[in-house]
Amino acid sequence: MQNINVSEIFGSNVFNDTVMRERLSEQVYADFRRCIDEGAELSKDTANAVASAMKDWAIEKGVTHYSHWFQPLTGVTAEKHDSFISAPDAHGKVIMEFKGKELIKGEPDASSFPSGGLRSTFEARGYTAWDYTSPAFIKEDAAGAILCIPTAFCSYTGEALDKKTPLLRSMEAIDKQSLRILRLFGNTTSKKVTPSVGPEQEYFIVDKKKYLQRKDLVFTGRTLFGAMPPKGQEMEDHYFGSIRERIGAFMKEVNVELWKMGVTAKTQHNEAAPAQHELAPIYAKANVAVDNNQLVIEVLKKVADRHGLTCLLHEKPFAGVNGSGKHNNWSLTTDDGINLLEPGKTPHENIQFLLVLTCIMRAVDRHAALLRESAADVGNEHRLGAAEAPPAIISMFLGEQLEDVIWQLVNTGSATSSTQGGKLRIGGNLPAFSKDATDRNRTSPFAFTGNKFEFRMVGSADSVASANIVLNAIVAEVFCETADILEKADNLDLAIHDIIKKYAVEHQRIIFNGNGYSEEWVKEAERRGLPNLKSMVDAIPALVAEDTVALFEKFSIFTRTELESRAEIQYEAYAKATNIEALTMIDMARKQIIPAVVRYITVLADSYNSVKNTGLNLDSSAQEEMLTEVSKLLGETKRALKVLEDEAYAVKKIENMELRARTYLEKVMPAMAALRAPVDKLEMLVDKSMWPMPSYGDLIFEV
Repeated sequence: MQNINVSEIFGSNVFNDTVMRERLSEQVYADFRRCIDEGAELSKDTANAVASAMKDWAIEKGVTHYSHWFQPLTGVTAEKHDSFISAPDAHGKVIMEFKGKELIKGEPDASSFPSGGLRSTFEARGYTAWDYTSPAFIKEDAAGAILCIPTAFCSYTGEALDKKTPLLRSMEAIDKQSLRILRLFGNTTSKKVTPSVGPEQEYFIVDKKKYLQRKDLVFTGRTLFGAMPPKGQEMEDHYFGSIRERIGAFMKEVNVELWKMGVTAKTQHNEAAPAQHELAPIYAKANVAVDNNQLVIEVLKKVADRHGLTCLLHEKPFAGVNGSGKHNNWSLTTDDGINLLEPGKTPHENIQFLLVLTCIMRAVDRHAALLRESAADVGNEHRLGAAEAPPAIISMFLGEQLEDVIWQLVNTGSATSSTQGGKLRIGGNLPAFSKDATDRNRTSPFAFTGNKFEFRMVGSADSVASANIVLNAIVAEVFCETADILEKADNLDLAIHDIIKKYAVEHQRIIFNGNGYSEEWVKEAERRGLPNLKSMVDAIPALVAEDTVALFEKFSIFTRTELESRAEIQYEAYAKATNIEALTMIDMARKQIIPAVVRYITVLADSYNSVKNTGLNLDSSAQEEMLTEVSKLLGETKRALKVLEDEAYAVKKIENMELRARTYLEKVMPAMAALRAPVDKLEMLVDKSMWPMPSYGDLIFEV
């Protein structure tokens, strides 16, 4: 087995700080570092020097092309490759050139990307702008080695057409407002506050040959038909189980590829469902973490293919077993190492932490619907509220220790104690160890886990950018209004105490430490007045609500027009994805399932007639019962198929995209479920050799 020296390969394909120190002059390095750290504008001379050094470094590593790598509103990344080749000289010798203007700005065609009406089809110009706070890296694949330059993407008229631009704007907002809070507590040394993010990535791995035999997986990413096998995940033996060799080889290659590109892949393990796995990185600043998570997705899919496997990133590829999420761990850290969400051993005495905590309570309660919308995508429609996913109701889990502190604030006006974890003694020869002051809650969508919040609602195929834009913005808003009050206070200590208590009292309804899956919680949440937006279509209006528009425009993160365009894109994405699913079901039912069932009925009928015609008075009741049952289910299938066809074709005539999306939700989705029901029963009756596609058991147990 080949040994891997992680320290040698890590970041070897990244134009990182070490490379810049080696290849840039002292002056250029200092200027560029200042731009990164302070957000200063990049001069033409510095840009040219960095571009030249970046080109030379990349060429030495076998790179022939560069790409402005960006994240349009398609949900995936985009790139256009340009070679370093410039016009040949008078002797026909090619010149390899890369200038600062090519590094800073690109011009991809914007007409074919989603814009939600921001741009007409004939208006093609769009710009990519270098995000020099996220390092350039080299991707290696069959196309060769490509220098990828992380960029933002905007229209000719300046509107954001991507996920990175508003993310960077939100990071600027939370930085400025967090520093105002820190200054109130006498902190004059911290110069920058950055949202720190660690997105855990769940995914399924299936055999590629079996995958290609399932039209539903190929076209939609999830199984539209499929009966549960005798065993699912109820034995709980897959979770953290021994990793199979074939999967281990795949994971090893994934790690190497990611480490080369500077992605800190840290943890890998089997998840709860058969064939489900997870990869988690070390935390990074939000924009880098978002970039890195997109690379994780790309590498998982690419490496799986090399191993004869397929990586499924849909949130619910198999009904009846766990779906896949992307737990977004979020905290706020200063440039000198202070975590604003670190409670310390006695959080009741940590006034700065209590102010930050109650501000976040206020932000989450005030904008619960918007936070829910930030995790809305088509696949999550099938995941939220299931056994491994949080419910669609936003609540906060604080744990016993912090819940007790909040209870004291609400009921007595001040907090005088904090429960402690103590020692855990298991017995035998096992050593005692300190236990945490609180347990964890896997049913909570927004849970405090020591010194960070874990937003568990984001779907596995979705970008974590949207969730972090919202988290940054809503907290920045409350920090801003809080600082506005406290900066004018005559008695600062008393004012801080009063505002902590005020926020705790007004927003205690958002705290819930119990079972988020229970029906009791649904009723309790309704009593508390918390929104329960079960569908993506129900959540989208939060994106254009007046308080949302005011929030984002206040910090110049989105304009009203940009928000309206994103809402339109969301409705359209839901409608398009559901339409593809409906058409795929129709195609599979007509061309594969019904013909297979008809063939099986013929076999049953032949068997029945053979027995009846022997003249031996043999019992043919079993064949007759099977023939009757299968024929009945075939009739149900045909009728359900007709209803789905009618609904699917009728909805296309609706021009208003919001109404179209809602009609898909209310009419087409139920018709799809009605078609699936008899087909899944038929799968349990029809001879396996005649069923036209691999079963769930084939897919999730035979990898």
